[in-house]
This record gives sequence, structure tokens and C-alpha cells, in this order.
Amino acid sequence: MTDRTRILLLLGPALVLVGGMVLSALGLALLRSLHLFPVVAPDLSAYATVLGSPGFLASLALSVWIATVSTALAAALALALALLLRRGFPGRGMVAVLVQLNLTVPHVVGAIGLLYLVSQSGAFARLAHAAGLIARPGEFPALTHDPYAIGIILTYIWKEVPFITLILLAKLQTLGEGHEQVARSLGATRWQAFRHVLLPQLAPALAAASALVFAFAFGAYEIPLILGAHAPEALPVAAWRAFTDVDLTRRPQAFAISVLVAGLGIALLLLYARLTLPQRGRHAG
Repeated sequence: MTDRTRILLLLGPALVLVGGMVLSALGLALLRSLHLFPVVAPDLSAYATVLGSPGFLASLALSVWIATVSTALAAALALALALLLRRGFPGRGMVAVLVQLNLTVPHVVGAIGLLYLVSQSGAFARLAHAAGLIARPGEFPALTHDPYAIGIILTYIWKEVPFITLILLAKLQTLGEGHEQVARSLGATRWQAFRHVLLPQLAPALAAASALVFAFAFGAYEIPLILGAHAPEALPVAAWRAFTDVDLTRRPQAFAISVLVAGLGIALLLLYARLTLPQRGRHAG
């Protein structure tokens, strides 16, 4: 039995359970968005309403902005942090513990904590007012409920940097430092060894982690709901508002938005697989 087969057998029960739940929920959402459940009367009116609504493109652009900026900054910071933790330095153990500890904090808790800290009525605004830096707390820069989604992006970065860092650290442990040492012995500088030797080896792991972070940031609604502006609002928040609306005729629109968000996330993962699997095949060959 190969290692790959053994891993698949060990993960099989969890994959079946989680995959079954996700596919069932997605399938039910698709049926409800097409008016195929509980009554069989298929139509695309929900999608037409969603796609034709005035704020759809703005919400889509905001969701893409949040996911793209959060993923790019989190990936860059995680790469730097992983390279730092790879080396020995005073306090390395404490930094490693803090990185792992952050993974246990729920996203909602982080969002509420950020809201109390950096909102215009939060702790930092009051401290700035008390120090005489601003005339009143309302003059503090708008970092939450702002059109640029700064608070949302900061929360995602704070939460996702440790996730990507641990993946990169695991990859670095398997790689070792042999390839870099060979490059240095042949005259490469430290930057050249990183740019041409280490980074290409880390790229698949970094891309995989970034794809997962992008899909999560694009599809999650809790943090945009707590920290986001009322208009435009992220697509997942629009889906949540449509689903919880007292007007039950909006439910199909909520399911339609959910299907669109899930479809875009799946398309990203398929694009990642298409771009990386041929390269892995060539390396394996």
C-alpha cells in the first residue's frame, strides 16, 4: 500500500462526511434558487433579479477586493514570518506559540475585538482624544464600516497569516537547507538562493494556502457583516440579508447569491489545480 493510498483511507471518513454535507447544502441551495424545491417549477428569475440589481456589481467588486488584498498581504507576511521562524533568534519559541494560539481564536471574536479597538468610538479613538491628538473620537480615521473595508482586511490578515505560516513551515521542514547551501557554494547570494531556489519550491504550498484563504475570504459573511459598510455590502452579506428578510419571496435570491459565490470559489480552486497540476506532473516526470 502506497503512502498516498494510506492517507486517502485515513482521510476518507472525514472527506465523505464533510463533502456530503457541503455538496448536500450546495445542491439544496441550487434547487431552491431554481424554484425546484419543494415545488417543481424551474425558472431563472432569482438569478435575473440578482444579476440585474443595481448594487450587484459593486458588491461583487467589494468581495473581490477584500479577498484579493487580504490574501496577497497575508501571503506576503506569512512568507516573511515563516522564513523568520526558520532561523533561531531570542524569543522564537514565544513567537511560534503566539502564531499557533491565534488559530484557536474564532473569526467573530477577532472582528468584535477589532471593532472595540479601532472603531471611531473604540479604545484607540478614546486614547487619541485623551492625549489631545484629536478634538473628538469621531475624528479618528474610519477603519471599520468604511468603503475600503480596511477593518475587514485587517481581521482576515490577522487570522490567516498564522494559517499560511504553518503550512509554509511544514514545507520548509521537508525541504531542508541543502539546495540553498549548494546554490550559495556556487556563488549565489542569499537573495539569489531565495529567489531562484527556495521560492520556486515553496510556491505550490503558498499558492494552495492562498487559494484556500481567497475562497474563504470571498465566501464568509460574519466579518463583513460586523465590520463592513451598509452600502455596498459584500455578496455573502447580501445573501444573508436576503435569507433573513421577512419577505420570504427573497429566499430564492439568497440561494442564487450563495450559488454564485460558491461557483466563483470553485472556479478559483479549479483554476489553481489547472495551473499547478501540469507543473507537478512535469516535475514528477
